Amino acid sequence: MSSARIIWRCAVLLLASSTACANLRAQSSSSAAAIGHSSAAKPSPEADSPSPAQLFQQGQDALAHGRLDEAEHDFRRVLASDPGSGAAYANLGVVHMRRKQWTKALETLNKAEQMMPQVAGIRLNIGLAYYRQNEFLKAIPPFESVVHDQPDALQPRYLLGLCYFFAERWADAATTLAPLWPQESSQLAYLYVLSNAAHRAGQKELDEQATSQLIRLGNGSPEYRLFVGKYHLNLEQYDMALEEFKAAAQADPKLPFVHFNLGLTYLKKQDFENARDEFLKDAAVEPDLALNYDELGDVYVLMQRDANAGKSYREALRRDPRLLNPHLGLAKIYQRAEKYPQALAEIDAAAKLDPNRTDIHYLRGQILVHMGRKEEGKKELETAVQIDNEHRAERQKQVENGTVPSPELLQENP
Repeated sequence: MSSARIIWRCAVLLLASSTACANLRAQSSSSAAAIGHSSAAKPSPEADSPSPAQLFQQGQDALAHGRLDEAEHDFRRVLASDPGSGAAYANLGVVHMRRKQWTKALETLNKAEQMMPQVAGIRLNIGLAYYRQNEFLKAIPPFESVVHDQPDALQPRYLLGLCYFFAERWADAATTLAPLWPQESSQLAYLYVLSNAAHRAGQKELDEQATSQLIRLGNGSPEYRLFVGKYHLNLEQYDMALEEFKAAAQADPKLPFVHFNLGLTYLKKQDFENARDEFLKDAAVEPDLALNYDELGDVYVLMQRDANAGKSYREALRRDPRLLNPHLGLAKIYQRAEKYPQALAEIDAAAKLDPNRTDIHYLRGQILVHMGRKEEGKKELETAVQIDNEHRAERQKQVENGTVPSPELLQENP
């Protein structure tokens, strides 16, 4: 089995945006028929102009063959004739998803949902649009609604289980994923997620079942050793994780994410030079993975090489502007260099991404005090203390149970 297939069967599922028309086909056909009926009742002044139904079909054909500009043009022409066409909005949303224009996709998909609330495929794609941005908490409600309507559907249940997993809702993840055993128990990634979720939820029987199956199927392959290493890494068993990752890398040096996970393990063991080398190796295999550069930034900071750290953080943000940690890291670098206006700009960017983090308010308060804005700084420091007191138990639970980054579970197939 190829590494691309092993990395995640859900990678195929993440391409559901490319097949959303299949989910909407019945509704789309009826919409096209309705458009055609309306067109017949009110003939076009230009006999040769395509009817809205014809435009809709043209748009579907263009979308199916990846001609996104044509598809967008046709669906917009349908909407110009019929602003109430939910199916046209739904397929236009798919066009935006294919382009990874998530804001536009959500805008059009939400309009489609308002017009066609009964169509589960629209809600599925709304969930996917959030999921592809790592907005797992926002993806959960639409996925839950689809699973409620279609409890036996594999794709929404799998994605919902993953969202629960990334949100550290271990019991919900295990309960949601367990029914997929007949279809997915031959997939290493599924077994890895299920065993981890069950272990953390205290569901011993399910944990042992998934772990035993993972061992049976793995047969010592590099992909198997990657997931076993990840299992140990999440349990803070760093020496065991290192052994598995090294074996995987030796068998397949270009296995995606194996060097990333080696880097994480070395970082946990405070072996900064080896961590740096492994993240650089993974960047050569996965050059667009922003987390490689984010982690490199942290490593360089720990090595007291701020210039390299700043460059790495900026590379991370160039690939994924939604990352918070690089903004926070840059703010600290600028603060140490006494470049307070630049530090403030970075910490403000971080605050927009997560306004409830104690460390953001604390650092912002320090920066403002250094800039002579003492009253504002004092308020920020007070806010930091208030948030810290309100969320102390929750933060402690995250420290005790939190997972390490898992980009190998989020990638689409090449």
